[in-house]
Amino acid sequence: MFQYRKVLELKADGFSLRSICAATGHSRQKITEVIQIAEREKISCPLSEEITDKWLEDCLFPEKSMEGSGYRPIDFEYVHKELAKKNVTLTLLHYEYEAQCRSEKAIPYSYRSFIRHYRNFAQKHKATMRIQRKPGEILEVDWTGSTGVLNDRDTGEKVKVYVFVATLPNSQYSYVEGFLSMNLSSWISAHRHAYEYIEGVTEILVPDNLKTGVQKNTRNELILNPTYKDMASHYGTIVIPARVKAPKDKASVEGSVRTISTWIIASLRHTTCFSLDEWNQVAREKLEEFNHRNFTKREGSRWSAFLEEEKAYLSPLPLTPYQMSEWLIVKVQPDYHVSVRSQFYSVPYEYISQQVDVKVTDHLIKVFYNHMRIASHSRLYGKYGQQSTNPDHMPDNHKLYMNQTPENALAWAKEIGRATLNVVELLLENSVAEKQAINSIFSLKKILRKYTKYELEKASQMVLDVTKRPTVSLIKTTLQTNQKHLEENQIKQAIDKVNQNHGFTRGAAYYGGQSNDE
Repeated sequence: MFQYRKVLELKADGFSLRSICAATGHSRQKITEVIQIAEREKISCPLSEEITDKWLEDCLFPEKSMEGSGYRPIDFEYVHKELAKKNVTLTLLHYEYEAQCRSEKAIPYSYRSFIRHYRNFAQKHKATMRIQRKPGEILEVDWTGSTGVLNDRDTGEKVKVYVFVATLPNSQYSYVEGFLSMNLSSWISAHRHAYEYIEGVTEILVPDNLKTGVQKNTRNELILNPTYKDMASHYGTIVIPARVKAPKDKASVEGSVRTISTWIIASLRHTTCFSLDEWNQVAREKLEEFNHRNFTKREGSRWSAFLEEEKAYLSPLPLTPYQMSEWLIVKVQPDYHVSVRSQFYSVPYEYISQQVDVKVTDHLIKVFYNHMRIASHSRLYGKYGQQSTNPDHMPDNHKLYMNQTPENALAWAKEIGRATLNVVELLLENSVAEKQAINSIFSLKKILRKYTKYELEKASQMVLDVTKRPTVSLIKTTLQTNQKHLEENQIKQAIDKVNQNHGFTRGAAYYGGQSNDE
């Protein structure tokens, strides 16, 4: 057998290729190839005792172990690359391998041998094995059972730190962050920071069945917390909670929880922290050590496995991080407003008395009816009882009450006509207080509920013809008088029309009688 171990050891001791050739009796070309492949596979001296020439041959030249067996060799690099693709499995790849063997009239390996050879290849050459997990497919999340500790600077009291853990099963790359509570805000913030840490998003998110994330999870029904569901939608991922009492559904994070409890939480037992930021800073340093620590049973570390095998398969982060939101169910009040934190926001008046869903963020209020957005407002802060009202949400008769200012009053009067505009200008000029004039103009606006714009303009001109101090009462009286005259004229015209329809009346002479002149 080729003396792989001796070649690498002589090279490490600084011997030239000519000297190594003379000492081992192998060709210079073969020795150069072995050294180059060993450097590519990051195999360096000193070598441990279990690394034999056979082990090195299987590692550097895996295809040699299948030569002379009569079976068609397996292209392990191709298999490993294809397994990273969505929905591709070893079963499919073995089926394709068998089909190729039949076309070439070669003997294929059985499915069991196919898997065994791939497993041996991946353990020696790759950071991860893709038999069970796809890279970039799943992110498992959970709270650890163990907690960290803070010291209150004022009282000396011990404060619990609840630790969030997220793990990528394929590379075992993990994220850790501490919080003072396990509420919804902490849960959402932890996910957002985890995605930022791994600089990408997985296809699937696997949490435990915590009430902060999952309201109901049975065989027939899954109900997520609305905020958690909204966050997953923002990042384009799917939430598939672990089955109840099925820890194997998230075995990677369960294993990481145990390891992190030792290497991060327990390692901080002698470190005194007085704030959560300080605790998280120290925990982040420990996390970097944890992710860069070499695996015990295979080459590389969690960090190298993440870079080489998984990072490229993550989906990109959205342009903006998720903004924390809260969902409420409220009833639209008779004044077509909904109450959110003692502030009031309008919705279209057609939804009065309906139940609506309200999404509350730091800056926006969005109202939904049957999953359709019907209103949105900037969030109000400060004094309770403030209102945000969109005029488009109001009935037509309520819009008259909006924006009662001198400018808007003049603009309204200008649309009616010149005489009405003069009346409004005189009302503003002659009133003692602006509010009094505005009230008078508002009363003038309400006249249009009963009379037309033409009638109002005509009455305004008639009032201006007799006085330069018009009032709303004078205009109303004029309108009533005009209306009365109009009705009288209509009655007279109707009578005349009836008389015309009867023709002329014949006199006595027509019937042979004598006229009065005779």
